[in-house]
Amino acid sequence: MARYYVIAGESSGDLHGANLVKSLRQQDPDAVFRFWGGDRMSALAGQPVKHIRELAFMGFLEVLLNIMTILRNIRLCKDDLVKYNPDVLILIDYPGFNLRIAEFARRQGMKVVYYISPQIWAWKQNRIKKIKKTVDRMLVILPFEKDFYARLGMDVDFVGHPLLDEVLPIRESADYRAFIRKNGLPEKPVVALLPGSRKQEVSRMLKEMLAVAAQFPDYQFVVAGVSGLGKDFYQQLTQPANAAVVYDQTYSLLANSRAALVASGTATLETALFNVPQVVCYTANPVSYAIARRLVKIKYISLVNLIMDRHVLKELIQQDFNRQKLTDELTRLLDDQDYRNAMHAAYRELESILGGQGASCTAAAMIAQLAQS
Repeated sequence: MARYYVIAGESSGDLHGANLVKSLRQQDPDAVFRFWGGDRMSALAGQPVKHIRELAFMGFLEVLLNIMTILRNIRLCKDDLVKYNPDVLILIDYPGFNLRIAEFARRQGMKVVYYISPQIWAWKQNRIKKIKKTVDRMLVILPFEKDFYARLGMDVDFVGHPLLDEVLPIRESADYRAFIRKNGLPEKPVVALLPGSRKQEVSRMLKEMLAVAAQFPDYQFVVAGVSGLGKDFYQQLTQPANAAVVYDQTYSLLANSRAALVASGTATLETALFNVPQVVCYTANPVSYAIARRLVKIKYISLVNLIMDRHVLKELIQQDFNRQKLTDELTRLLDDQDYRNAMHAAYRELESILGGQGASCTAAAMIAQLAQS
């Protein structure tokens, strides 16, 4: 019976953590878990030490304003980790927090697996020194990351992308009429709005996304809501536009949408795997954005464009994220069949590059082996 301690600090990490826990249980039915995560992990492993809603601070300024809370969480995590004394500590992305914990765990003689690499290829490449010193095994999910780490002198394992396991079965079984009936929606084609999963992010993104709805009367705009943020929160933001919100059904929403407006992040990749034409949206606190522009060294903000290493999706960033440009791009996505076909062709290529299904099982087998060694 292996004892695992898992730390995920964001919504996507909670999703991947839940699939990993499920796969580890298949490897070892008696495995036990203690974790930091969200509702998906809680459904499998009980009460988290801390829920992700208490952990997700987005942007440089926001982190600075919440630094005392973050430091208290780090102290709590260190104390809890020592008391639990796991066979393996599993860190899922969330590098600002997790790399500190990795350093501490190594001093305690614990085995450390990092599942889903920090994006050091985008910024803070000097983190490779700490990763080499503190991580026993790095499992990466983006195909270009293996070569990237090799250039920095570290051997890592590419396990494939776990989203394929989650998305493809839902995509294949999509039922538009059932989705419409379940949510009390009219029978009009759907434009999905994915404004993010954190309150500060949703507050910034959703108002501008909804501003274009009146230009498309033949479509219904449906927001992918997160129940943990509260229905009152979404009602205040959507009431003027009279848009529908479906809670905790992002994948069902995407499976039944004709196009989508998507906040930059994992959601752009999820949308692509559902074959939904999309425009990528991003806006941040001006101070945070100014700092990011100086530090981040990537050509694109969308995972789809990064993996494909070319411009597949339109990215509307900061000042370009406005009503007119959103309207123009959404018009193309809905009405230009050649444009849609080209995007669908790129999505098929993307799916092939990501390596097929089975990432969670592959990762679980490697982690279970480490726990037994």
